[in-house]
Amino acid sequence: MLSMLRQTMPDFELVVVDDGSTDETPEILRKLSRLDARIIVRRTAHLGLVSALNTGLEYCSGELVARMDADDISHRFRLAEQVEFLDTHPEISVCGSLVRIFPRKNLLGGMIRYEQWLNSLVNPEEIARDIFVESPVVHPSVMLRRSELVELGGYRDAHWVEDYDLWLRFHLSGKRIAKVPRTLLFWRHTADRVTMTDPRCSVEAFLRAKAHYLGIMLRSIGRPVVLWGAGQTGRRLLKHLMREGVAPEAVVDIDPKKIGGRLRGVPVVAPDWLVGKFVFVVAAVSSLGARELIRERLREMGFAESRDFLCAA
Repeated sequence: MLSMLRQTMPDFELVVVDDGSTDETPEILRKLSRLDARIIVRRTAHLGLVSALNTGLEYCSGELVARMDADDISHRFRLAEQVEFLDTHPEISVCGSLVRIFPRKNLLGGMIRYEQWLNSLVNPEEIARDIFVESPVVHPSVMLRRSELVELGGYRDAHWVEDYDLWLRFHLSGKRIAKVPRTLLFWRHTADRVTMTDPRCSVEAFLRAKAHYLGIMLRSIGRPVVLWGAGQTGRRLLKHLMREGVAPEAVVDIDPKKIGGRLRGVPVVAPDWLVGKFVFVVAAVSSLGARELIRERLREMGFAESRDFLCAA
């Protein structure tokens, strides 16, 4: 079940799209809509999340649209704080928030690190800097400007998750994403959630999404591209970049066994090869702590992040 906020003055309406539920959901929604006329129910055949999102968008006539999943919990002031944020920051297109994953019991270290990383990205510059690392905004936490979402074509049914696809489209169109610096969404994590089971959420699918939009960006910068990382992540990203028509001039790695060899026909070189080169570097090493070490090394060589390099892992 999907819910979106449709603004009216002085109140709001809640548009609920029932994507072909086969349980008690339709009857529950009918009862709720009879009790509160602001609840608008739209029942469709089971066509999937992207279709449900776009159906909900069709019924949202106001300027602001808020995303929410049925099994998560929003802070009671979430919508009010996000409306205020967007009202006072007209340059921001997408407003998220900090999140807290629950239940905490048996929560693995990878998810805790992901939560910490998500909550470290608040202002537009931080989010733009790391947008190719992973999806930097939790979809059920966002409020968007409807006109801009429609202008970008709404949600797309790509071969990867629809929210990351949308953030990358916002980013490449020059629009800005930010967060209210408060925990306004409690994000439920279970072993069988879509994020853990849907092939569109796999590492390979994320790499395809990154390569697709990196390809669009890299083809426009007018200088040679270098990939940093000949490990598993770098090899996989290289494959997808080449399929997108981007052939790096070199692959950088620190492993002496790889330096001097070739990866998909591309020479593997040591980091010092970059000194004095007018190239754009895409760093794709996913081992813990590697991203900051690569950033530090590139800065020492005079590369500026976003202008001369970005991290994609």
